Parts: sequence; structure tokens; C-alpha cells
Amino acid sequence: MKQENYPMVAKTLHGFEEICAQELRQLGASKVEIGVRSVRFEGDLGFMYKANLNLRTAIKIVKPIAQFTLKNQDDLSRKMDEIDWSKYFDVDQSFAIDTTLNSEIFTHSLFVSQKAKDAIVDQFRKKTGRRPDVDLQFPDLRLNMHIQQNQCTVSLDSSGKSLHQRGYRTATNIAPINEVLAAGILLLSGWKGQTPFLDPMCGSGTFLV
Repeated sequence: MKQENYPMVAKTLHGFEEICAQELRQLGASKVEIGVRSVRFEGDLGFMYKANLNLRTAIKIVKPIAQFTLKNQDDLSRKMDEIDWSKYFDVDQSFAIDTTLNSEIFTHSLFVSQKAKDAIVDQFRKKTGRRPDVDLQFPDLRLNMHIQQNQCTVSLDSSGKSLHQRGYRTATNIAPINEVLAAGILLLSGWKGQTPFLDPMCGSGTFLV
């Protein structure tokens, strides 16, 4: 049975949007569109796993579930309450919210996360008399919120921790280069692995790995 495709977003570093889009096309993504520090695309659930596993220049893969316009700070609570959160997790599960923003309405991402959290908790409390817990380290559901001026996008975070954490590093040197940054630089350089490679700044060996 063929799975349904849905919109997703690969978050990346500034300047890496084009190479991230190229990676997505090579993996088989459809409707690839370049944004600011992000690449929009479509794929099914299997492709979501594939993207998380194989993309070298993505920081996170998120699935948008709501987008709305904000007139003021109180709008955020109202809009978050309009989402039926029981569709995404239940009161016995934990959640966390990560927020990025560039807005004159809000100036602090932690404040946004707190207001959004309160709206979600209040909705569950009204419906069930109980509230879900917040777990910043290992939540059952991690939400990603992005506010660009007055436009807010709420997404499910499929990646958990940033994808630059590849899981191989047990010890680090001083100020190691970010793995996504290293991979992007290599891809932009055009090196194909068929010629010798010299890393004159081999601290933790990130380029070589």
C-alpha cells in the first residue's frame, strides 16, 4: 500500500540551502523548494526516515502541522488552543518545544515556548483534568516553532537532537567544527573522494570522518 506524501522542511545552515536541496533531490524528494536556511519538500513516512538518516547538510527534518498569522502576543495562546493536540500525543506522554524567531511581536524564544506550552497544557487540563509533563531532554513529542515577523509555523520535529550529532564522537578537541558545516564545505568544494584530501586543521578529524 502506497504511503501518503506530505510537506516537510529540512532546516540547514545559511548558504547551504542549494546543496541541501540537491541532496534531497538525489534521495528522491518531490516538490523541492529553497527557503531561508531551509528547504521545503514532500515525501512519505519512509522518506522522512531516509532523510534523517542520509542528509549530510540538514540540521533537522520537521513536518508542519499549522501556520497562522499573529497580531499580538495573546494571539499565540488562542491559535495554539485551536490545534487539537490529542491528535499528536496524549496526556501520559511528555513534550518539549523549540522556538526560533525573527519578529517584532516577540523578542525572546523562551517566552514563546512558555506561552505555547501553557496553551497546550491548559487544553489537556480542560479536557481530561490532567496535564502532560514537559521533558526537555527526552520528550515523547518535540515541537518546533518558527516565527518570522507575524507568521508562525508549528511543526512536529522528527529528528530529536540536531542531526549534526552523528553519534560517533566520544571525545572532542577544543571547538570542533560542526559536522553539518564540515559536510557542506566539502560538498561545495566539489571534492568527489577520488583525489588525495589534506586537512591542515585536523583537530577532531571531522572533515576526514
